[in-house]
Amino acid sequence: MQSRGQCVVFEAVGKAALRPFEIPSPKAGEVLIESAYTVISAGTERANLMAMPNTGTTPYGDGDKKSGNFPYYPGYSGSGRVVALGDGVDQLKIGDRVVVNWAGHRSHIIKKAAELIRIDDDAIDFLDAAFAPIASFSFLGVRKLRIEIGESVLIAGQGLLGAFALQVAALSGAIPLLVSDFNPARRALAIRLGATAALVPDASFVEQVLAATGGQGVNAIVEVTGIAKALQQALECVARDGRISLLGCTRISDVPIDFYRYVHRRGISLIGAHTDTRPAKESAPGRWTEADDYRTFLKLVAAGKMQVRPIISEVVSPEKAGEVYAQLANDPQAPLGIVFDWRHITEK
Repeated sequence: MQSRGQCVVFEAVGKAALRPFEIPSPKAGEVLIESAYTVISAGTERANLMAMPNTGTTPYGDGDKKSGNFPYYPGYSGSGRVVALGDGVDQLKIGDRVVVNWAGHRSHIIKKAAELIRIDDDAIDFLDAAFAPIASFSFLGVRKLRIEIGESVLIAGQGLLGAFALQVAALSGAIPLLVSDFNPARRALAIRLGATAALVPDASFVEQVLAATGGQGVNAIVEVTGIAKALQQALECVARDGRISLLGCTRISDVPIDFYRYVHRRGISLIGAHTDTRPAKESAPGRWTEADDYRTFLKLVAAGKMQVRPIISEVVSPEKAGEVYAQLANDPQAPLGIVFDWRHITEK
């Protein structure tokens, strides 16, 4: 087995590179995984790359934006194959395919065997499975709304999380199911994925939402943009006693919100949907564990009820990491789903 691997690292604000590292051996209870694919979570990773407030490179706004908390190792969603076992591992074997979470963009990963979800269904490709951790966030954002069949729902933002949230809301029985995004390609994709209507969040947006819901507003909203102005729009078009799950990370609160007028008087529920709000071990209604949502995602993919391939913009070699992140740094509207293919890197 090779002794050196490769990983993506943010070295400074706006600068990313592929760097070598020594591959460790798994300890007791651990396994070594050879990566197949890892998925770029564009919004989160760009925020860290640019040292935005409330990120890992500027911890909760306390870091130095010029120097930041670098080096930083991005990436949390992928798939791979077990290639070595530590002592005492009996729930996995060499060759098993697994979902890889919270491990970075790297060719080789050490994980505790007990925490891994095995990909048992041969009908599920490594490429689809790599999206399980990212998709699980969308499951969380939708589950927290407790959608009932026939309720109207809006997904604000059609990035990766929004595209998956749209599909989860459709499976939950939302009708009409609206989405919003400035990007016409993303709006067109949303219609393909099951949206009733795809709207531009411009000056007439609230009126369009009200018209689509008989003047009542939507019962529930998944806010995925992380933009304070978009949250203000959501508050203006949600129905009385409606619910809004805050799935996108609103890192900069640059728009004042009249909470008395839009929240307090109208009985609106604002629901934090960060992944840290999940239960650690046992799922409950509206609050499932990461592992259970991974399993659900995999079952839906295998059954053809969850689409991944239309969301993928490009699959690239990790050797192009510098170029990919330079594009991401300069363009917040970078391609939707960018995936690193590690299979040839790990074969070197």
